[in-house]
Amino acid sequence: MLAVVIPYYKLSFFEATLKSLANQTNKRFKVYIGDDASPENPFTLLEKYNDKFNFVYHRFKSNLGTISLTQQWERCIKMTANEEWLMILGDDDVLEVNIVEEFYNNIEEVEQKGINVIRFASQKIGGKGKVTSKIYEHPKIEKAVQFLFDKTRSSLSEYVFRKSQVVKIRFKNFPLAWYSDVLAVLEFSNFTVIFSVNTAVVYVRISKLSISGSILNNQLKLQARFEFYCYLVSKKSNFFSIIELEELYYRLNKCYINNKKQYAFFLKISKIYLHKMLFKEYVFFIKQIVFTKKNRIV
Repeated sequence: MLAVVIPYYKLSFFEATLKSLANQTNKRFKVYIGDDASPENPFTLLEKYNDKFNFVYHRFKSNLGTISLTQQWERCIKMTANEEWLMILGDDDVLEVNIVEEFYNNIEEVEQKGINVIRFASQKIGGKGKVTSKIYEHPKIEKAVQFLFDKTRSSLSEYVFRKSQVVKIRFKNFPLAWYSDVLAVLEFSNFTVIFSVNTAVVYVRISKLSISGSILNNQLKLQARFEFYCYLVSKKSNFFSIIELEELYYRLNKCYINNKKQYAFFLKISKIYLHKMLFKEYVFFIKQIVFTKKNRIV
């Protein structure tokens, strides 16, 4: 069975999320709503949906999301029962009516192939619910590493994970959980493949109230991006080809080259190169820094 986990905090768009669950053509799912000590109590709204679908609501006494979003996700996941698959749905995102139906239409093939990560097609919507992008579709079977280099966008809500993988591996705690979902796709899939369902769409809301839509946390997002690429080249390099590693180091280098006030980035990158005895690559990194400085002076 499928568990839909909602780490709740914002009331603004929550009814649209609940309505999309109530409208599912297949009701073989259970929803677990973990309230992160929100100042916006959803109880009255939830009463409207008591007989619409099966859900459990729990209000946590302490707010954890401001400290660690991934830890908030994980304590919500602990609310689940014996479901084998789970979706972590944002409290402002919306599911097309056939998401659950298409999950069950494809689950036999997913199980036969031993796949641990399922991804639905997605489309961005704005604060008023209007579509703001094309529908993002994907190859039916895609290598997880290829997803990393080809991805145009990704959000946690569009994935369904095998629960045993989530519990065993857990989410990496990056600032704002930025890139935590991307790493989860790689690690929960064991760096193998992702199964995509393009016949149902998850609508991902990008608004001023969302982390993705806000420009207030750009420095934390940069820190998360840096930590993500550090983690991959330091801990997971064996999953990548030489060419892929070159691209990862290029992206890591850019985190500092485009933000030279981040002196800690330079020290960490230097440590990685020297520890791995990548002396030629380190010299190239230094030359990149010098080159960009000269260009800016000119």
